[in-house]
Formats: sequence, C-alpha cells, structure tokens
Amino acid sequence: MSKWEEKQVRPVLPLYLAALAWPVASLIFPPYTLTNLAVVAVCSAAVYLAGRVLCPTRVVRTWVPYATGSEDVDALLNGIAANLDALHALNDAIPDAALSRSLDRMEKAGRSIVAVVEDAPDKARQIDRFARYYLPEVVKLMSAYVSLEKNGVKGDNAAQIEADLRRNAETTATAFENQLDALYSAEALDISTDIEVLDSILKSQNLTK
Repeated sequence: MSKWEEKQVRPVLPLYLAALAWPVASLIFPPYTLTNLAVVAVCSAAVYLAGRVLCPTRVVRTWVPYATGSEDVDALLNGIAANLDALHALNDAIPDAALSRSLDRMEKAGRSIVAVVEDAPDKARQIDRFARYYLPEVVKLMSAYVSLEKNGVKGDNAAQIEADLRRNAETTATAFENQLDALYSAEALDISTDIEVLDSILKSQNLTK
C-alpha cells in the first residue's frame, strides 16, 4: 500500500563549522599543551552544538508508491508501473485503432497485476518473467513502431514490421490477461472447495432439494 514515509535528515553544516572552528581556535590557542588542546576541542564542540541549534534536524516526507514490506517486491512493482506508464504514452501516439485497443487491454491487465501483487506480495515470484521480460519487450517493440510512424518510414520492410506488430499485439494482450488470471488460481481452488463443503453441509441438513 502506498504511503508517506518520513525520514529525519541531520544537517551537515554543524560538522563543517566544527571542523572549521578547530584550526581557527588553534591559531588563538596553539595546541602544543594539553590545556590548549582541551580548549580547542571545547571550542569546536561548542560551535558544533551551536550549529545544531541553528540548523535543527529536518523531517523529509517522501511519497512511497508501494510499501509491501519487501524492497525487492516494491522495486519490481515500481518497474512494472514505469513500463506501463511508458506503454500508455506510446499508445497515445499510435493512430491504429485496433493496435491501440490491444495496448489498452495490456495496460488494464498490467495495472490489475500490480494491484494483486501489492495486496499479496508472495505472488511476486509468479510475475517475474512478465515484469522483467514480457512487458519491457512490448514497450521496446511499440517504441520501434511509433518511431516508424513518426518518421514516416515506408517500404516493404516497414510494412512487414508493422503487420507483425499488429498481429502480435492481440496475442500479447491475451497473454497479459492470462497472467492476471493465473494469479487467482489458488483463490479459485479455495472458493471451489468452500462451495463443495457448503453444498455438502446443506445436503446433510436436508436444506436442498
């Protein structure tokens, strides 16, 4: 679940001031004797404490999109979200209606996958290849397609690439939706089992016809 994360940041200026105070105090009290050395140390410490008062610890608030309790899962989800945002931007630049619909399906399935894993981080391992290969590859291919469209590239090779991408997009969208569906396989089995148990209880109590 996303949240605001607060972190205390200690200013470094007091340390710099204390370091500067040491040679300055040494000019006035040459640290050749133990007494003068102690005086220089006290002066440096006093400057540091004064700097701490003048420059108190700051609290910095940072928005954390995903906070599942696992840094690896959070990083995975952030990577997926970044690629989905890139896919959305590419979709806006694609004039082909059929291809655009396929990308809409991919993005919708991808966002749902993120939501499922955010709620159940233990499912992250099930989407590793989706996150690290399939989705980035789609973004790469769609970037190439948009580049062809933008530059007005024509010819047999360009036409073949575009045709292949259009044909592949619908298949990829279905694969994304199947990946989402696979995340619910355990829940589907549990629900099916619960229904069977409930049905057996109702029948044993003569509550069904």
